[in-house]
Order: sequence, then C-alpha cells, then structure tokens
Amino acid sequence: MGRRGVDIIMDASLPSVHFIPPMLPKLVEEPPSGAGWIHEIKHDGWRLQIAINREDVRAFTRKGLDYSEQMAPLIRAARSLPCASALLDGEVIVQREGSQSDFPALRAAIAKASDQLIFYAFDLLHLDGLDLRRMELQARKARLQSLVGVPDSLSKIQFSEAIAADGPAVFEAACPMELEGIVSKKATSHYRSGVSPAWLKTKCYDETEFVVIGAEREPGKPAFALLARDSEDGLKYAGSAFLTLGGADREAFWRQAERLHQDHAPLEMLRRKKVRWMAPELRVLVQHLRGEGMLRHATVRELR
Repeated sequence: MGRRGVDIIMDASLPSVHFIPPMLPKLVEEPPSGAGWIHEIKHDGWRLQIAINREDVRAFTRKGLDYSEQMAPLIRAARSLPCASALLDGEVIVQREGSQSDFPALRAAIAKASDQLIFYAFDLLHLDGLDLRRMELQARKARLQSLVGVPDSLSKIQFSEAIAADGPAVFEAACPMELEGIVSKKATSHYRSGVSPAWLKTKCYDETEFVVIGAEREPGKPAFALLARDSEDGLKYAGSAFLTLGGADREAFWRQAERLHQDHAPLEMLRRKKVRWMAPELRVLVQHLRGEGMLRHATVRELR
C-alpha cells in the first residue's frame, strides 16, 4: 500500500520534477468583474513550491532557493500525499486565530518554530509524470484538491479554495476580515512562468498618519521617509515609505526636511547612514498594506 492507503506504482521511468520559475500575478487597483474569473484569498506569506520525487521531497522559495531543511514539517506532510511525484505551488504562512496570516511571525517561525508553518497549495504543475501546465487552471485545481484531500485543520498542507463570484464583491468582503487581499485568476488560464495578466492581485490597504523622523535621497534611487507612530510610551519606529509626492507637495516636503534638520536620530535605537534626520514635527498620510508590525508596501500620499 502507498501513502494514505493508496496503491502507488513506483515507475522508475517517471521524470523527476524540480523548481520551475513561478507564474506571478500582476498588481491592480481593482479586481476584475464578470464571468470567467475565480478568486482566492491572498495569503500573506512566502511563495513556495514543493517538489515530490517519491521519498525525495524538497521545498523551494520563489527564487528557487532550497529551503527543505527549514520546512521540515511540510516536507513530512508532503511525503504522505498519494502520488509518486508532484510539483505543488502555493504559499507558506503562519496562521492566527480567525485564519488570518501573520507575516511578522513567519520569519521567526521559519528559523525557530517551523511546526507553526502551514502550506496553502493553490496550483499543481506536475503529477505522476504528467506536465499539467498546459491544462486549464480549473482542471489543475480539481486534480490538486483530489491530491490534497478533504479539509483537515490538523494538516500542514491545505487546499486554497477558489471563489466563483464577482471580483469586487469578493474583495469588498476580504478587506474587513484583515486579509492581505485577493488573487483573481482566469479559470481557463495555462501556467506560464513570470508576471501574467491572467492572474491579478488586489491588495487591501489602509491610510494612516505618521510622524516623519528622517528622509533619504540618493541620486538614481527612490527617495523615502523614515516614520514613527504615536504610542503610550511616546514615538515608536514604524518603518519607511516611498516618497512619490509630486509638484508643490514634493517641494514642500524637502523644504520642511531642511527646516527640521538635526544631526542625531530622534529615536535612540536608529543607527543609519545617509539619512537626513528631522525633528519629529511633520506629519504625513501614508498608504500601506494592512497588518501589524513594521510598514510594508508603504507610500507617502500627502502632507498634513
């Protein structure tokens, strides 16, 4: 008997599967509407591929780095899947109560607490010697669901459900749930490496006011502001945001940076070179990805 009580023919002629540069969604501001699209929760984690070649199971990051040792619990779970070979594409996350991803906890879990890791599989590229990439997405997902099995809260490998509904309605429901966003995919799309308009991601953003404590601008590089948030214990470093202000706002920002310039960092723990430190007086409105911890995908939208 094979894995999960399923007979598996261990055919030595089966070609080995290995990392394939992933298909990547294009970032858009609004999700697509209408028929022909399916929508999935965008889990806030690391893109991961799991390659199964009988008992030789490996995990690869988005760039093809072998992270099998760090993903040991997922490797063990993949060995129990009812197949001789397969290549699964998905996202590894740490999951909080309520099913939200906890991105700040992910890196620590990979380094020290890998039992917290969960792999959400959303695509199947190879299965038992067959290259499925030319198969339509909806057919690939059907095979993936059959491979992963019925939902099991104890399993380290979960199937990423698809929602066949109108994109804007799915997105509107996702953001209040503190999810990162959604990924919309053409149900008939084939799997092609690289960024594709057949996969579209829409992210849930917040807008929050922060205090500017520094700015950095180098020729040929994007400028960004270092920011702090108010807390009960005073200002707390929040991270950085790109400065994409235009026209008069851009000029006003750099005038303020000159006026508020000081030689030392407003927060003692910060030690960075090439930063123009500023007295913490200027406030800005920042668009950023939802979530706790340090700012991510943040952009200064306007001066306050």
